[in-house]
Amino acid sequence: MKPGLKNPFNLIVTGVGGQGNVLASRILGNMLALGGFQITIGETFGASQRGGSVMSHIRISPGSTWSPQIPKGCADAIVALEPAEGVRVLSDYGHDKVCFISNTRPVYPAGVIAGGAVYPPIEEIRSGVLSLVPDALFIDATEEAIKLGRPILGNIVMIGALAATRLLPLDRKKFRVAADKFAGSDSLDYNLKAFDAGRRLFQTAMSRRSRPAYPVTRRS
Repeated sequence: MKPGLKNPFNLIVTGVGGQGNVLASRILGNMLALGGFQITIGETFGASQRGGSVMSHIRISPGSTWSPQIPKGCADAIVALEPAEGVRVLSDYGHDKVCFISNTRPVYPAGVIAGGAVYPPIEEIRSGVLSLVPDALFIDATEEAIKLGRPILGNIVMIGALAATRLLPLDRKKFRVAADKFAGSDSLDYNLKAFDAGRRLFQTAMSRRSRPAYPVTRRS
């Protein structure tokens, strides 16, 4: 067990249908299992194939089995593939010390596309989150994936960003094994590039801050 890591450490990956949320949780769970951890994953879906909410609860322990549902207000890290979904999960499961990393690229729901609802500007989302979680980080994972020619790899970019926090033992070697297992050998090179891009995005964002954000002390 990594010193200072809670038992269990509670990680939530959230997004909308079509973003690869479930694949990301499977890869993360496998990476952690390769490190000797006991992993419990619970998932919730809300019309996911139509762009509805998807949320994966990942509970990480040195050897205990925990219920698949993280209690409200008890997430230690939230990885949001879609910013508005990140805000929704943060309001239920977060607190001021949570590690919060979000993609900046929105996926507009049907109501917004039809003109019946308004999606808040990303800067409004960012400022609102930072007022609650000063160490929150926003990166354009989708843009990095587009640069690789594979827009769907935004989820892998986000895994790389989480790995760069060093809150969890998520290294490139374990990622290679897990990505090969769940995403397939034919796309392994692109997945590795996306993982590395996520790590670079995180490191660049941290270098621009006046003080280091991670690792931070987690509440017990």
